[in-house]
Amino acid sequence: FRLSRSALESRIRRSMKRSTRKLSLYGMLLALSIVLGYVESMIPIPLGIPGVKLGIPNIVTVIALYSIGALPAFLITLLRILLISASFGNGVTFLYSLSGFLLSFSGMLFLKKIGGFSRVSVSIAGGVLHNIGQIFSAVLLLRSAALFSYLPVLLLAGVLSGGVIGLLAGLVTERLGKNLLDK
Repeated sequence: FRLSRSALESRIRRSMKRSTRKLSLYGMLLALSIVLGYVESMIPIPLGIPGVKLGIPNIVTVIALYSIGALPAFLITLLRILLISASFGNGVTFLYSLSGFLLSFSGMLFLKKIGGFSRVSVSIAGGVLHNIGQIFSAVLLLRSAALFSYLPVLLLAGVLSGGVIGLLAGLVTERLGKNLLDK
């Protein structure tokens, strides 16, 4: 089976158009997650636990995981963590964010792959696992088991924020539809 030159050129153009569209979408999602991270950094959370956040940028992670796949979602979120830590944080911020992300994303991906869990359930697991990852990272870094005392509040915060993030991600995905987020 052999393609004519014009048919081959046509296929290449379509492929390049799809690649450009994907790259544009990934860039847009990365930019959105960075903006959401910046907005989140301005919202005070009066829980008495340092570093507690709502997890608003994770809306993008959940949308990406369910809409464009695990690898792009992983890379977009990893780049967000790197860029936000470099712009607004420091090395410790990066370590906490990275440890929470790696545990959270692994858990969400596992639950999504085995199936039987809603987007909200997967997001709740992500919120809880993110906080667990950050606490373990802080305990190891600061060498203080006393930090585990924050865990009950952080677990509850992970459930609540994960639930809201999952609901919002579902609503946004429905509104955007297949036209923007097709694979």
